[in-house]
Amino acid sequence: MRKGGMRWVPVAFVCGISAAMYPIFIHPYFFPEKWQDVQRITRSGIEQEKIQPAGLKVWSDPFDRKKT
Repeated sequence: MRKGGMRWVPVAFVCGISAAMYPIFIHPYFFPEKWQDVQRITRSGIEQEKIQPAGLKVWSDPFDRKKT
């Protein structure tokens, strides 16, 4: 066996994990506009006050960034 023949295995593993994480975590984090539109369309017919249990705060936009 050649010396250093298995060096590609950890590199391939890291590349595979990175490629799998990009569409799940990284893209939505940097481009939230698409997901905000999806939530707006999905929640358009829902009246929050009618489905919210008594005594709990009405849910809000999870993508809303806090402005300091």
